Amino acid sequence: MPSCLYECHVMHQRFTPASHRFLYRIFLFGLDLDELPELDRRLPLFSVDRPNLFSFRQSDYLRLDGPVHNGASQAAAPGSTAPLKQRVESFLRSRGIELDGGKVTLVTLPRILGHIFNPVSFYFCHDRHGAPLAAIAEVTNTFRESKPFLLGPDRLVPPGTAGTPAAFRHREPKFFYVSPFSDVDVAFDFHLRVPGPALAIQIDDYAGKKRTLTSTLTGKREILSNGRLAWYLLKYPLLSLRILGLIHWHALRLWLKKVPWFAKTARPDDQRDVHQPHSSLPSSPPRSSS
Repeated sequence: MPSCLYECHVMHQRFTPASHRFLYRIFLFGLDLDELPELDRRLPLFSVDRPNLFSFRQSDYLRLDGPVHNGASQAAAPGSTAPLKQRVESFLRSRGIELDGGKVTLVTLPRILGHIFNPVSFYFCHDRHGAPLAAIAEVTNTFRESKPFLLGPDRLVPPGTAGTPAAFRHREPKFFYVSPFSDVDVAFDFHLRVPGPALAIQIDDYAGKKRTLTSTLTGKREILSNGRLAWYLLKYPLLSLRILGLIHWHALRLWLKKVPWFAKTARPDDQRDVHQPHSSLPSSPPRSSS
């Protein structure tokens, strides 16, 4: 089956104004969205839209029809109860990209014992011939706000002569509050290799021309099986809670290093296209993009 697991290393390296680095291990799912019903039937530990040890709830992702701060919604956006594949298709179509029956692979961590937190989830979209078409990086902060970043066909770098896979490259200002130690107008520089036997993702932060932070996610493909899920449940207990705890632990260490801190309520006008806005931001019904 195309769906799989990736056992990964996550690395963050901050360069300025103080050096800070950490490395830890996680695992992620690589889910072919067309396979969700079959995965629900085949894997006793994994369920779709119902409780289980591992539970994939489609409404946890790409919720673009609700409140939005300082931005517009796609025209006639499907609600969060619509199948996720349909919402991905609608999001791409609103930006002039037709999936035309192609596959979508979502790299993410579903709910574990009912709890979910993904700093970023990645959608790799292919056309009906299997060629890479687009990628979406859906970034989520600790306030449960989210923002999708699109890397379209014009951002595709073909496979290299040395066998490196195709990748999507793109840089744009984030205008999104991700960390109190990074200003909202820092640019994200995405380098997303199309996953296969290996997963290789890099996201750098740039303040002007200066790289201030690099984050990498690298791993190898594993079979998505009942035995592997049971093993990872033991090897990585309460992983989503651990990720959230590590974020706050390293935030404390950065604060102790006297790295400048930015308040969530600062510069609300520079926080744009923020979905499910926190109470610290004004919200309004999303404007139509048509």
